[in-house]
Amino acid sequence: MWNFEEILPENGDLTEGPAWTGKSLLITDGKSDRILEIDPKSKKSSVWFHGTQGVNGLNFNSKGELFGCEQRGRRIVQYLENNEKKTIAERLDGRKINHPNDLAIDPSGNIWFSDQISTIDELPQLDHASILKATPQQDGSYNCERMTFDTTSPNGLLFSEDYKTLYVAQSTFNGFERRQLRAYPVLENGKLGEYKLLHDFGPHRGIDGMTLDSEGNIIATCGWEISGPGGMICVFSPKGRIIESHSVPCKRPSNCTFGGENLDILYVTTLEGHLFMVKNTGRQGYLLYPEK
Repeated sequence: MWNFEEILPENGDLTEGPAWTGKSLLITDGKSDRILEIDPKSKKSSVWFHGTQGVNGLNFNSKGELFGCEQRGRRIVQYLENNEKKTIAERLDGRKINHPNDLAIDPSGNIWFSDQISTIDELPQLDHASILKATPQQDGSYNCERMTFDTTSPNGLLFSEDYKTLYVAQSTFNGFERRQLRAYPVLENGKLGEYKLLHDFGPHRGIDGMTLDSEGNIIATCGWEISGPGGMICVFSPKGRIIESHSVPCKRPSNCTFGGENLDILYVTTLEGHLFMVKNTGRQGYLLYPEK
């Protein structure tokens, strides 16, 4: 049984986007427009960046550069030193993107992100909720293109260890569509092929965030308080079989990542604002950055 140690208590404010820097943990506090840094030894938090526009997902590229999904800002940004940031992607074919949620970055620096539509506050300019890809150009800009045409509410994203598969959580919350874990093959031309269905959650809450372990398994936050066993962490094999499940002491876990000197500590954020730490998973994480 995993032991969930509470680092930050429930505060009613969503925590998300856990990202390990190599020495500390960053998490997002989107409603307060800030990124928090957690010292793993003292377990104390401090403000690492303030003035985000509702940042949700965070991720590093292979160079250690940090990128985030600013939902109210409707854009992907890079966070720089001195509390500055740079817009990476905010338009697709001249139209404002909707509501970027989560992102995964490949070794070439391409930023793949889920762009939702159901939670947008403003009138959307795009009539679809899709996976988009921002590709770096020689002049330092990024070219944004649509990668999926069969998603209605893409959420968490995760690459396989060889970057030949993109795992996508199809997690609509309208109650009518089935929520799924999908595996899209990444083709040689940089496009996505037809997905393989790995797991079907039916009408219940599916996956929110995901991370990868060193054996290629998918560690995912899923479940909620109104159905089934409640908030869970499930470990899926690359073929979609559930090989472990662990109850989380919260209503809705939101995301997770590995950290620590040996990438063997799992950090879990929640919709209620917790941060949990699990030291006894018996697993080691696999991250693009920092490499272990």
